[in-house]
Amino acid sequence: MSLNRRQLIVSSGALLAPAAWAQSRPPIRILVGFPPGGATDAIARAVADRLPALLGQPVIVENKPGVGGRMAADTVLAAPADGLTFMIAPNATPTFQMLVFGHQIRWNILKDFTSVAGIASYPLGMGVALNTKATNAREFVEWVKKNPDKASFGTPGLGGQNAYLGEQFAKTAGIDLPVTPYKGSPPMVNDLLGGHVPAAVSLLDGMMAHHRAGKIRVIGVFTKERSPLMPDIPTFAEQGIDVTSGEAWTGMWAKAGTPAAEVERMQKAVQQALQMPEVKEQLSQRLWANPHFRTGAQLEALQRAELAHWEPLIKASGFKAE
Repeated sequence: MSLNRRQLIVSSGALLAPAAWAQSRPPIRILVGFPPGGATDAIARAVADRLPALLGQPVIVENKPGVGGRMAADTVLAAPADGLTFMIAPNATPTFQMLVFGHQIRWNILKDFTSVAGIASYPLGMGVALNTKATNAREFVEWVKKNPDKASFGTPGLGGQNAYLGEQFAKTAGIDLPVTPYKGSPPMVNDLLGGHVPAAVSLLDGMMAHHRAGKIRVIGVFTKERSPLMPDIPTFAEQGIDVTSGEAWTGMWAKAGTPAAEVERMQKAVQQALQMPEVKEQLSQRLWANPHFRTGAQLEALQRAELAHWEPLIKASGFKAE
């Protein structure tokens, strides 16, 4: 065999080796604790769809809906800590599940999981039905005072950030505003459109299209500053109702003990995916979420700060999980 032919074979082998190696690696599972088609699932898939090319191995998104994301978290903890199982979840799962339902769960987000990366952040806001005739926060407060028997606000479930923001809004504004829980955002938004619930607090992916079409009114966001995703929507603080703890976010975790090299490899891949123009466009223009990469250390710091912020507020609310 000539030297040139031998060099060609060796070179070809080097080119084929990565593909063969990738095919031999088992797939990575990403658990999502919410149904397909929802905001968390859509955010997860926007990133996960780009990961096989970046990681050189298959990536499967597996939906395990139930109990506010707990089913997915339990599944991650039951798997080996080998870098093949991750979880993507909104802050409602690690923060509010721990603080509200801590006696019902068997994990601690800070001890039993490793923070991998932050993926996105997004404002939470309030939409009101057209039959309230309110166009801003103060007008809605006045409507509530005049219609106490009709006043309430919807949330996609109880014991989460949406419900507590609504309670803080009512307390700060000096009104009585009972909560009406729904099993997810779609039925809540449908009732808002039909005027069956006067207001709703949630992330805005399900409400902004209807707001733009003039079918409901989004009267404010619960963040310190206006969102660049919807700069025409004022904050509640600038309307004189100082409730500013309404930024939600989505992150990725692995089981504690997962090798640092696997965590870092995934973290870098997520960062690369979030830099892709098509991912940025999908998150910001279709899902009303801001692509917001955070390192694992930054995500853990955010988690600790959020737990410290909400714990006294939840205790003061007197809410008891059944």
